[in-house]
Amino acid sequence: MHLAFLGAADSWYLNDLRRAAAGQHEITPVSFRDLSSTIAEGHVSVCVGNIDLSQFDAVLIRAMPPGSLEQIVFRMDAIAQLQAAGIPAINSPRAIEVAVDKYLAAARMSAAGLLVPATITCQTPEAAMAAFDKLGGDVVVKPVFGSEGRGIARLSDEALAERAFRMLAQLGGVLYVQKFIPHHGSDIRVLVIGESLLAIRRRNDRDWRTNVSRGAVAEPIELSKEMAEVARRASAAVGAEIAGVDLLPGLDGRLYAIEVNAVPGWTALAKALATDVTELVLRYVLGRVARHRG
Repeated sequence: MHLAFLGAADSWYLNDLRRAAAGQHEITPVSFRDLSSTIAEGHVSVCVGNIDLSQFDAVLIRAMPPGSLEQIVFRMDAIAQLQAAGIPAINSPRAIEVAVDKYLAAARMSAAGLLVPATITCQTPEAAMAAFDKLGGDVVVKPVFGSEGRGIARLSDEALAERAFRMLAQLGGVLYVQKFIPHHGSDIRVLVIGESLLAIRRRNDRDWRTNVSRGAVAEPIELSKEMAEVARRASAAVGAEIAGVDLLPGLDGRLYAIEVNAVPGWTALAKALATDVTELVLRYVLGRVARHRG
């Protein structure tokens, strides 16, 4: 099979997928920045340079580079056109759009009956300060778009909170204010690959944030029935076939669904579990193509 890898040509994931393919399948990197589309005589084509993406058996999306609103919307629309033409995209453009938007993802998970931290999303410093008070004066502020803990701050001082909200509003940001959930200094990352689940506990003794990129240590964990169920329902809520789901066991004994990443990394998880996760991902994609063909 011939797979298109939408991501950086120097990506570790591309090289490791090629290793896992062992020469039996071709994996070609293509760039979001080079996407173009032609509409003529009732036909829509999507290309990267001179490469027509309809020649591929599937598209595996492994990056979402920054761009203007117009650029990002066009990129997702173009992949959606390709998908409509019968080329599977993993994950689908809609799943990526939902997952990358923390507000929309939280709303979807809540509507699916999952427990998410109390969250108020607003646009003015005044509304954010009211949210700060309503949520108990100990909140986490996150960029609506972002990952790996970048741009996240915990605010428990009223003066600092007001200053932060005013600065974010001046920059044109949406104010995503979430109640801080006291926890044990660790969270659970579940990698969902179709029906398969792999999980690690991420513990950070130096920072309340538990991202491995922030210095957290990853260790194997056996998922409880509740954790597995919440991870499956969270990934389904955003429509992602391959997803990284962050779960937070609170000190209150409740399990919170925090975020879903539709372009998840798995290097830390693979190392902690001593598992060839890349092979599992490739096997899933190939099976997905086979099922699509019927």
